[in-house]
Amino acid sequence: MRQINEQAPAKKEDFERLPRHVAVIMDGNGRWAKKHRLSVSRGHRQGTENLRGIIRHTDDLGIGALSLYAFSTENWNRPPEEVSALMQLILDFFASEIDELHRKNVRILILGDKSRLPDRQREVLEEAERRTSGNTGLRLNIAVNYGGRAELVKAVKEIASLVKNGRLTEEEITEKTVSDHLYTAGQPDVDLLIRTSGEMRLSNFLLYQNAYAEFLFPEKLWPDFTVADYDRALAAFSRRDRRFGSRT
Repeated sequence: MRQINEQAPAKKEDFERLPRHVAVIMDGNGRWAKKHRLSVSRGHRQGTENLRGIIRHTDDLGIGALSLYAFSTENWNRPPEEVSALMQLILDFFASEIDELHRKNVRILILGDKSRLPDRQREVLEEAERRTSGNTGLRLNIAVNYGGRAELVKAVKEIASLVKNGRLTEEEITEKTVSDHLYTAGQPDVDLLIRTSGEMRLSNFLLYQNAYAEFLFPEKLWPDFTVADYDRALAAFSRRDRRFGSRT
C-alpha cells in the first residue's frame, strides 16, 4: 500500500479499499473544553468547526455515505444551557454550510425524530433535506434526536401496520424489509465506525446498520481529530480482512 502523506489530505488512489459508508461518533467535546479551561458550549463549537474538513474530505474521496451522531435522544438530559448551545449550533452550521453542501451535490438526511425539536431547528433541518433531496453525491446523514432502539421500534411498528392492513404477510418479512423501514433506507450498511476519545461503545447509534462494521476507537478528542487522523482510520480499514462470518 502507498505511504500516506500526513501533511496533506490523502487521495482516493492512496487507499487499497475505501468504505462505502462511514459513521462517526464525535466524542470528547466536553473533555476538550475542560482540558483547555473553556465552556462546554465552546467545546461543542470547536467540534463543529472540525467537522467541516471531515465532510469535505469524505466527499472528495468519493465515499458514498457519512453518518454523524450529533444529538441523541439521551442528550436532552444534559444541562439546559448545554442543550441550548447544541440547538444553536444546528442553526449556525446550516446557515454557514448549506450553500456549499448543495453546490457540491451533497444530499442531507436527518436521522431521528424531528418532532421534539424546537420549531426553528426543525424547520432548518427539513429545509436542508428538501433543498438537497435531488442531489446525487455524498449522502450526509446527521443524527439529531436519534436513538438506535427507537429507530428499530419505529421500523417494527411500520411493518406491523403493513401486515395488519394486508399489504404484507409475515412470511414476506426479510432483513431487507427491516432495512427499508430504517432512517437509512436505500443506503449501504456502515462499513467503518469511528468513535473518538477512546471510548469503546456504540451509545445506541445505528445498531442495525453497524452489524458488520469495522470499529476504530482513536484516543484523540473530537476537536483534535484531524483530516490526517481520518485518513489513518481509512487506511486501517483498508487493511482489515472482512469475512462477514465466513472463513475466507
